[in-house]
Amino acid sequence: MSWRKEVEELKRQEAMAREMGGLAGVEFQHNRGKLTIRERIELLADPGSFQEIGTLAGTPTWDGEKLSNLKPSNTVIGTCRIAGRKVVFSGGDFTIRGGASDANVGNKRGHAENFALSARLPFIHLLDATGGSVRTFEQIGHTYLPGNAAGGGRVAEMLNTIPVVSAVLGSVAGLPAVQAALCHFNVMVKKTSQVFVAGPKVVEQATGRTISKEDLGDERVQVRNGVIMNLADSESGAIEQVRRFLSYLPSSVYEAPPKLPCDDDKERREESLLSIVPNNRRKIYDPRKILDAVLDKNSFFEMSPFYGRARMTGLARVNGLPCGVMINNPKFNGGSMDVAAGEKTLRLLDLCDTFHLPLVYFADEPGFSVGLEQEKMGIVRAGARIVTAMSASRTPYICFIVRQLYGVAGGLHSRSDGFYRRYAWPSTHGGSMHIEGGTAIAYKREIEEALDPDAKRAEIEARLQAISSPLRNAYAFGIEDIIDPRDTRPLLVDFLEDAWPVLLTQLGPRAGLSYRP
Repeated sequence: MSWRKEVEELKRQEAMAREMGGLAGVEFQHNRGKLTIRERIELLADPGSFQEIGTLAGTPTWDGEKLSNLKPSNTVIGTCRIAGRKVVFSGGDFTIRGGASDANVGNKRGHAENFALSARLPFIHLLDATGGSVRTFEQIGHTYLPGNAAGGGRVAEMLNTIPVVSAVLGSVAGLPAVQAALCHFNVMVKKTSQVFVAGPKVVEQATGRTISKEDLGDERVQVRNGVIMNLADSESGAIEQVRRFLSYLPSSVYEAPPKLPCDDDKERREESLLSIVPNNRRKIYDPRKILDAVLDKNSFFEMSPFYGRARMTGLARVNGLPCGVMINNPKFNGGSMDVAAGEKTLRLLDLCDTFHLPLVYFADEPGFSVGLEQEKMGIVRAGARIVTAMSASRTPYICFIVRQLYGVAGGLHSRSDGFYRRYAWPSTHGGSMHIEGGTAIAYKREIEEALDPDAKRAEIEARLQAISSPLRNAYAFGIEDIIDPRDTRPLLVDFLEDAWPVLLTQLGPRAGLSYRP
């Protein structure tokens, strides 16, 4: 006896499911410059590694006892491998009812999330789906009170246990829009992706304002407000960013981050580091040049480059070891920490603490950003949150002071406990506040009573500048070591080699919430 007939029928039905929304639906998707969910999976997965779960979940049509048609669920879930490591994913199929989240068959996404969490595997959202649909009310014959469709405690546990990534590959609203933010990294596609709580028609009904989906939630809005971290020019570019982000992280908090072979000389001493920071304190420089000279070549993966631009954050490798990296960017707001830059810092700090990544900071911090707009946005509270998070962090932390450190924000370069190291370049200077601004306050009466107030202020500033040398700090052991900037990479390599055994003792989840999206 053979089961050949049944196996052939199974293959016939699986073929129906793989037709997705049919030729018309697929053509409509392609005509909008978008790929289908199955084409996206091919880009994501190592060749031959895709294993689908729930292929036959769908709505059957019968001709007597024979299945004549199978309309598949508009969610595709499964596992695949990325650079040899297994991941779990869930993807919306827009060719079937626009991927409406309440038109799914069963809870396929929830099943995939549970599997990822229990197997301790990274989870990837491939998002191209609307939220709920009123059509569902008619189909089920009643309305319903919304539950915690986002996953509730399971999602919080995922964020504290496994890497979670979202790729926004079309228009997402409602629940999928929230899912886009419930992750450690997300990316959208230029000109074809939009994210919003509710689409243009709902906005028009609620507010009376007519607006396009692009003006409501494309990259001009969501990448610049920090909801979406990164932007890609194409779907293939977005999926490549997903693959690259995951390459720095372990599969779960129970593993160490993955080391890679490195052919970049760990003793490399770049001559350019002697002149990157100008002698003139008022001149700016390109912080990328510092990163290029110190980190493994071409290893820096920047996150949120269009948001909070006064600070650059991302992931990188040093002698093949992954780490979190941040550096002030004097090209934007002088590099001072505003609310947005603070949010970026918190995200990176949480990511490093959750997944046991050492944190590297190249500091040139003039202080918290000042002015009415920042006060309206709550810069004081934002600063307090960062101070608290830095104090609670236990990931190994190293700071290279490349120019200035002022005020409370400047104090965030240091740590009182935990595995920590810092070095200062000869260009270092700092204090509770800048000499230029502080002089006018501290010596106000002396300046006002002088025959030439401007000359008196300049005289006092020059006197104070003369004692601001980092060498004087070193005499008092306020700075442990002043280094030749060219020694930065070798010292960083040495630190990470020391940090790795420490990290291995920290594997596993942290108590309480460790990552807040």
